[in-house]
Amino acid sequence: MGKPVFELFVSYAPTIKIICMSIPSRLNRTLGLRLAIFIVIGNIIGSGVYKKVVPMAAELHSSGWVLICWVLGGIISLFGALSNAEIASMLADTGGEYTYYKKIYGRFFSYLYGWSNFTAIKTAAIAGIAYVFAQSLNSVVHLPTVLASWSDIGVLGIFYPFAAFEIKLTAILLIIILTWINTTGLKTGAGLSTGLMLLVLAGIMLIVLFGFSSPQAVLNAPFQMKTANAAPVTISAIFTAMLAAFWAYEGWNSVGFLGGEIKDPHRNVPLSITIGLLVVITVYILVNTAYLALLPLPRLVEMRTSGASIAAVEAVKVFWGYGGLIFISILILITTLGCTHTTILSNSRTYYAMAREGVFFPKVSKLNKAQVPANALWFQGVWACLLVLSGTFDQLTDMLIFAAFIYYGATTLGVFILRRKMPDAPRPYKVWGYPVVPALFILFCLSLIVNTIITRPREAAIGLTLILLGIPFYWWFNRKATPLL
Repeated sequence: MGKPVFELFVSYAPTIKIICMSIPSRLNRTLGLRLAIFIVIGNIIGSGVYKKVVPMAAELHSSGWVLICWVLGGIISLFGALSNAEIASMLADTGGEYTYYKKIYGRFFSYLYGWSNFTAIKTAAIAGIAYVFAQSLNSVVHLPTVLASWSDIGVLGIFYPFAAFEIKLTAILLIIILTWINTTGLKTGAGLSTGLMLLVLAGIMLIVLFGFSSPQAVLNAPFQMKTANAAPVTISAIFTAMLAAFWAYEGWNSVGFLGGEIKDPHRNVPLSITIGLLVVITVYILVNTAYLALLPLPRLVEMRTSGASIAAVEAVKVFWGYGGLIFISILILITTLGCTHTTILSNSRTYYAMAREGVFFPKVSKLNKAQVPANALWFQGVWACLLVLSGTFDQLTDMLIFAAFIYYGATTLGVFILRRKMPDAPRPYKVWGYPVVPALFILFCLSLIVNTIITRPREAAIGLTLILLGIPFYWWFNRKATPLL
């Protein structure tokens, strides 16, 4: 039947977030440190850099604290990534958390992770990125209003599927089109992915350069620690604001899918993560400082209320006017188009592998004539479209980060478990600062989960419900499961 599609996918697109490769593959350690750094950066930078400053400013009411949260989010992500790297270096030839959990916690928890990806994490990422694409497109072409009279129709007083329906409809169409394209076997080359990442970095640095040099920029504004409403900044507000920052840093766990392909992983895995994340932290600090210098804090809070504007778009309009609007909108369109495409393509392999193991819908285990899991792609696409209708971009990403950090904490806890269960196993890389660094990250994950339950009960409840729905489905799948592997 030829070389499996997922192997071609890995060889052609190393920057793509490969979520699961449970069918055995031969991984060659051909990636050096420089390419590994590019891969880390390319997997992180996405839609969050363009607009997450808005919910952070609305939560904290202090420019200085917004910047601090960007730094803290980067440091905490670094702690988690370094902990993840130890397990990735041990299990590099198997790839991804879906397989790690089989070694650490067993088959059920591994299944629950895959189910959570389908219901609350990766499909929400697809929905959220597509939503930003549609918002950016609206900034360029002004999408015609659709079903405006239905915008107040709600479900349980929680979901308003027809609010900003022209944005949601565009996001849904994008997901459908990209899902169909992926069923044809289309693959993105490594050169295109790397070129896209470099283009995005260049565009962001242009915003920084022209933003700081603009006569309209107030250069000391980003460093004001006092809140606009004179209220103290609470720990809870910091945690809530950091949910937004963590969406922008999402993707650091991609190291788990690269460990088997990196030369000298003992040295290059931790170095690439550290250098890559430090570059991203620096870029995020610079560009968000530019946003805060160009846009007064009350304006950012107002944007949060309206829910229709993107911070990067408004910032660039300050110094480039309509021409800047076109530039930044096209940049966001390119970024989110590519990110949505690769997220759709890579994550469908998780559900395909689950179905082959008998713990997902049997039809999802089928390949089409192009040797791709078309049914898995369509299952994923339909659910992502429903998530688009369920809420706004920020609601989706808050739910996603809440659910994701449950598993980030579980992976880091696995460092302690495997050191006890497999003390003599080869570890090409051991987490720096053990046991303090992984312990701190686990404590932070617990704190973020608890704080989200308190401050974002709706998003937390939806995320937990979607995760726990996997338990009866696991029983149902296992009644007559016949694994194909």
